[in-house]
Amino acid sequence: MTRGLVTTRRSHWVAQDHPLAAPLLAELAIEYSTRYERSPGAMHASLVEYPAERFAPPHGGLLVITVDSEPVAGGAFQRYDHDTAELKRIWTAREHRRRGLGRHVLDELETEIARRGYRRIYLTTGPRQPEAVGLYLAAGYTALYDPDLPAEEIGPHPFEKPLPTAPESRCPRPSRPLDGERAVRETIGVAQ
Repeated sequence: MTRGLVTTRRSHWVAQDHPLAAPLLAELAIEYSTRYERSPGAMHASLVEYPAERFAPPHGGLLVITVDSEPVAGGAFQRYDHDTAELKRIWTAREHRRRGLGRHVLDELETEIARRGYRRIYLTTGPRQPEAVGLYLAAGYTALYDPDLPAEEIGPHPFEKPLPTAPESRCPRPSRPLDGERAVRETIGVAQ
């Protein structure tokens, strides 16, 4: 009689420089470099140029999912504005795709974001990531672009999703806006 393999899946909230986050960032760099024709080194540099505190409490977080201690999926969020968290770095290891891990990451991130008191989630994904577009639409995100236009013509694909709030866990307003926040808002036409 053969027994089935028992696997252990765990969620870890870690800092951007934590060893569990390294595979997430490294594989994202390779994935993005393949899709967007840039060197993996340049892509990795752009991923780690964000200050680590953006993805740390109280305003952000970085989630890594492990299976039997191996990092297999993850994602992060940072403050976009007082009521909005922005998702970043949603990733599933190539050999673990099509197993529901991307949706699991979104569910965990959304739960934590709502617990922190945010009312809305905003994200962008690239025009050469149709799998991500499908995931976000299936998870209830609203496209903030005309899906009838060619993907490359749209550029970054913005999405949003309203969340229920937990008033007792509201995060304080940031003392200054995030770098690039104004440019992103102007790009998608959000009033200042």
